[in-house]
Amino acid sequence: MLYRELGKTGCDVSVLGFGCMRLPIVGGASAVDLFDPSKPIDEMAASEMIHYAIEHGVNYFDTAYPYHGGQSEVFLGKSLKPYRDKVLLATKLPAWLVQGRHDFEGFLGEQLKRLETDYIDFYLLHGLNRQLWAGMKELGALDFLDKVLADGRIRYAGFSFHDDVKIFKEIVDSYDWAMCQIQYNYFDENYQAGKEGLVYAASKGAGVVIMEPLRGGKLTDRIPERIQKLWDSAPVKRTPAEWALRWVWNHGEVATALSGMNSMAQLIENIRIAEDARAGALSGAELQVVAEVCEVYRNMLRIGCTGCAYCAPCPNGVNIPLNFSLYNDSFMFKDEDLNFMLYNQILTPEQRASNCAECGECEDLCPQQIKIPEELKKVHERLAQ
Repeated sequence: MLYRELGKTGCDVSVLGFGCMRLPIVGGASAVDLFDPSKPIDEMAASEMIHYAIEHGVNYFDTAYPYHGGQSEVFLGKSLKPYRDKVLLATKLPAWLVQGRHDFEGFLGEQLKRLETDYIDFYLLHGLNRQLWAGMKELGALDFLDKVLADGRIRYAGFSFHDDVKIFKEIVDSYDWAMCQIQYNYFDENYQAGKEGLVYAASKGAGVVIMEPLRGGKLTDRIPERIQKLWDSAPVKRTPAEWALRWVWNHGEVATALSGMNSMAQLIENIRIAEDARAGALSGAELQVVAEVCEVYRNMLRIGCTGCAYCAPCPNGVNIPLNFSLYNDSFMFKDEDLNFMLYNQILTPEQRASNCAECGECEDLCPQQIKIPEELKKVHERLAQ
């Protein structure tokens, strides 16, 4: 395993970080429940993965208050307890749930209990955008961070981010952040904070952690024929996951890339790839292949959903991420009949896009800022029979 320094913290973090938002679930992940955060974690399989990762040098583990319906922190607390002094633990304050100053203490106290620890290495304000940032400042989040840094309940303060680069820079400049977490992959190079934000944060001494390096698996799970032909044409043969991860690690400003692995096979592959995760290692010809793949994806992808399931559960029962996945797949692959069958026969009427009540709750929670009710109408128009 290779390690990089996480900004001004001086901490050496494994280039591969373990993201705990998509842990294996009991019974496996079928098409319907893959995006359901209420499904119980398969603790035996997940624990085996956690222990294997640690044994092979992974030392950065990332979770958050809402992951797996709140069970990710609980599971991680139990699983990491024997290794607590050997690993770096990151979790996040659910900024959108904070109603008053007392909630800062309430959430942190609950998270420390869930994680069975006296301190959290990296505590992030979760999913900041322009609106949430304004609310956090007004409620005194920065004073709270100062307090808990001083009393040792957290070692470093940071934030995760989903908005445009202008507000990202404003946030970076507003506090002495130890680190930040941004979405970054070859498809999203100029999206949200993007490369401009990556370079800017690093120049300020903030360590940069990357989320969605595989775009929620969208760059690796099923590969359209046109994309695979481009990968096959490259002078060096790599899996789609290896291309995507190596592209992220090619940037020297990146400290660690979080992968939301949900199988031992994925973990083993990613650890193998991480053994050669060196900045500036990709040649110009290799980067050109990645650029060509990206352009084809841009022409094929209709809805920019990463499957994070922040929109779940829908109060009306709609399985939003799966609806969007089926819709995108209907344009990207030739087996359109499969997508129609899944929509009309596997999804229940409650789960289908047509059951959207247009309440707008999901749109407020979407990190990708997708106009969800509007897009769900397109899904039903295309897939309904």
